[in-house]
Amino acid sequence: MTSTRATGAALTSLVLAGTAALAGCSAQDQGGAAGGSDGVVVLASFYPLQYVAQQIGGDLVTVDNLTPPAAEPHDLELSPAQVREIGTADLVVYLSGFQTAVDEGVESRAPEHVVDAADAAGLVEHAEETEEEHAEHAKESDHDHGATDPHFWLDPSRLAAVGQAVADELAAVDPEHADEYAAGALQLGQRLDDLDQEMADGLAACQGATLVTSHAAFGYLADRYALEQVGISQLDPEAEPSPARLREIGDVVKENGVTTLYSETLVSPKVTETLASDLGVRTAVLDPLEGLSEDATAAGDDYVSVMQANLKALEEGLVCE
Repeated sequence: MTSTRATGAALTSLVLAGTAALAGCSAQDQGGAAGGSDGVVVLASFYPLQYVAQQIGGDLVTVDNLTPPAAEPHDLELSPAQVREIGTADLVVYLSGFQTAVDEGVESRAPEHVVDAADAAGLVEHAEETEEEHAEHAKESDHDHGATDPHFWLDPSRLAAVGQAVADELAAVDPEHADEYAAGALQLGQRLDDLDQEMADGLAACQGATLVTSHAAFGYLADRYALEQVGISQLDPEAEPSPARLREIGDVVKENGVTTLYSETLVSPKVTETLASDLGVRTAVLDPLEGLSEDATAAGDDYVSVMQANLKALEEGLVCE
């Protein structure tokens, strides 16, 4: 999945060195720095990109996150100091089209070294809504993503591809440590491969199951593991579903024997819980990993452990064989 310039015994040494470097960043919280002040300064726009940069750069980098812990990244507004930081960071890692304020900051400050995760992740369309519904949601919301689903990181293989792009750009910023960044990308790729296999094994009996979520954030996860996602709301988490949409969801639940509706962290569960109560089914929580919740941060969780918790919730709530 990833590549490195080293081979044989040299590769083994690099991976071991990367392991030691990465150990120093395992306890960092979402909004903090990832290394000493003399390291390469990386600015990530929200949590999954911060996680990638930390894992690849280890003690060689300082990673700052533009989105505060437990905040909804769609709602991010940048201070003048944060906009300046976009221009002064050694590397900026962001996702174009996901956070308007960051897009504007990157355009205005024009940093020399940038990784746009959209390029490496291979974004696709997952929205189910009609053109009329899409136009109405666009009028009602400031967080319109069009039909393109930005939530690529819920497929570990796509996050690994972004990791390789980050490693390549770090090597351009800091050629002296190119081999260490390559080793970090190799180790991250293996960790995400293992997670991907764990998810595939755990959901093997659930292929074709209907996954009803509070909004359509889990399309990449559903595609990867052969689930059928149905979003109560579409890609915008703040768009209120119409009465007609709620009736459609009720029909889907009854026709497919769905027993659990999934709400999510960082977004109010009220609509999902009310609908579940009306339909006489249970609710559970999935984490779209746009940012770490306060509970996850306090528990020392990271991308992998939260995805494993999502797997457990899916195994317990989906109708599987």
